[in-house]
Amino acid sequence: MSNNEVSKYFDLHTSGIGYISRIREVAPKEGTPFLSVTIAALRGSVENVQYTHFECHVSGKQAQTIVRELKTPVEGKLKVLIGFTLSDLYGESFTFKNGEKAGETGISLKSRLLRVSWVKVDGQPYPIDQDHAA
Repeated sequence: MSNNEVSKYFDLHTSGIGYISRIREVAPKEGTPFLSVTIAALRGSVENVQYTHFECHVSGKQAQTIVRELKTPVEGKLKVLIGFTLSDLYGESFTFKNGEKAGETGISLKSRLLRVSWVKVDGQPYPIDQDHAA
């Protein structure tokens, strides 16, 4: 590819609302360290909510800033609900090591967290700076 050519990509974006947990810095043996978070996305009827869990590499600058701000309330066991935009969803298989599913294969859904559109902490609106770069 020459310097004048622009890279082209196919984007797959997913939006929704969910609870965040497990905010952590991941330092892989090879590669660059990154911020990670688990999102328990809500789906289904409000009378019978179900959850889909996503393991997210926090890649958007705005999302990184907000997730870092939310680390204290999350670690304090407060309920932190966010509106989110994910990108590049894919599944990865793993083997359960403990519990009644030990030895069985499971699927982990992975994605990149691009943007946080709003936040509530224990049901109360949490102000976020929408001026951060996405």
